[in-house]
Amino acid sequence: MNSKERKQRIEGLKECCGRMLELIGEDKEREGLLKTPERVARAILDTTAGYDEDPEAILRGAMFKEDYSQMVIVKDIDFYSLCEHHILPFFGKVHVAYIPNGYITGLSKIARVVEVYSRRLQVQERMTLQIKECIQKTLNPLGVMVVVEAQHLCMQMRGVKKQNSVTTTSDFCGAFNQAKTREEFMNLLRNR
Repeated sequence: MNSKERKQRIEGLKECCGRMLELIGEDKEREGLLKTPERVARAILDTTAGYDEDPEAILRGAMFKEDYSQMVIVKDIDFYSLCEHHILPFFGKVHVAYIPNGYITGLSKIARVVEVYSRRLQVQERMTLQIKECIQKTLNPLGVMVVVEAQHLCMQMRGVKKQNSVTTTSDFCGAFNQAKTREEFMNLLRNR
């Protein structure tokens, strides 16, 4: 997004936030709230910046021919996202494994792919699938597995109010369809 488009988005989001403050009964002209609409607008643009990035291009930008064919694991990737149902945060860790098939990628690129998909309005299940599909489509490895562990503020601070709940999702393909391969990955995750 160019600077003109960013400025237009900030102005539109500021208007929305100002209106929201009025609708909840606040005085948007109150000293403590004067800069809140702009802060919220910038925060929303930051937490949804993944719409402006191409995760496949990120992986392709650091693809290297390599004859390594054992499991590559990048675990404990911190992420923060916004639930698309309530626009409240969910956050946790992503663990990714893939088995190369002639190509590897820079390890930081796996974390960047997680960042791109997490910085969109999301549901955890879709995010898990998107990360797996991006790696599979771009690197064409022998297999990919993604595990996401997250806490959802929409469950913790409203609704059922279950503060200690953690949601785990996984998705896999290729060599990870074999229980033995999945088990190896899960055992390596447990040995943190």
